[in-house]
Amino acid sequence: METLSQLFTILLSTIKDVIPIVVIIFGFQLLVIRRPIPHLKKVLFGFAYVIVGLALFLLGLEKALFPVGRLMAQQLTDPEFIRGSMSAVGEVLHWSDYYWVYIFAFAIGASTTIAEPSLIAVAIKANEVSGGAIGVWGLRLAVALGVAVGISLGTFRIVTGYPIHWFIITGYIFVVIQTFFAPKLIVPLAYDSGGVTTSTVTVPLVAALGLGLASTVPGRSALIDGFGLIAFASLFPMITVMGYAQITEMVAARAKRKQQHEEMVNEE
Repeated sequence: METLSQLFTILLSTIKDVIPIVVIIFGFQLLVIRRPIPHLKKVLFGFAYVIVGLALFLLGLEKALFPVGRLMAQQLTDPEFIRGSMSAVGEVLHWSDYYWVYIFAFAIGASTTIAEPSLIAVAIKANEVSGGAIGVWGLRLAVALGVAVGISLGTFRIVTGYPIHWFIITGYIFVVIQTFFAPKLIVPLAYDSGGVTTSTVTVPLVAALGLGLASTVPGRSALIDGFGLIAFASLFPMITVMGYAQITEMVAARAKRKQQHEEMVNEE
């Protein structure tokens, strides 16, 4: 009964969140464009599916994924767990002693990004618009790699206590330089890829990891050091997506030159 009550509460909250979207879409369609909505029955059924699906999805996150994420973050960042793998008990912890944290951050960043619904939607649309030039899985894996590297670097920053702005400034300088050399087709998509990572699945787990790490590392403040991982998760996908496009372009150019060379040899 408690689960059903919670599902009903989430369902009502989801309906409230979706109502403004419905009002804007139907309002513009009927009052501004002044045309009837095509396939109205299908559209209404689609909105109902979205509401029920979001409610079930949020309930599943609250019941399973969030608690597991918080528990893993607390356990992996617990000094007792880290000292248990050290040869000398009582030794002062070094940033390299938190290697399990970096591994977990990399793995959870990649896995949550692969499962991110907003990224899946963007990848499918990009594949359709580009006529198949941008692969769905290629884009998803490139973004996932960027998030994984970014979160791992972000946990390293929390452990070491280095100022966050130096990491972010350096990263965006690299993005600006890379923009001039990346294929123009991929640049806007790469910028959007950084935004789609800050969605339903990734943010709660990443935030739990950052706060858990900051609360257990000696000398860290949960308020000052616990946040900022989302910035890393948004920054590095831009780098990896443009890098993915650059590598793909180089491979295609090399294959084209090889084909042209073979054709010239055959003609001779």
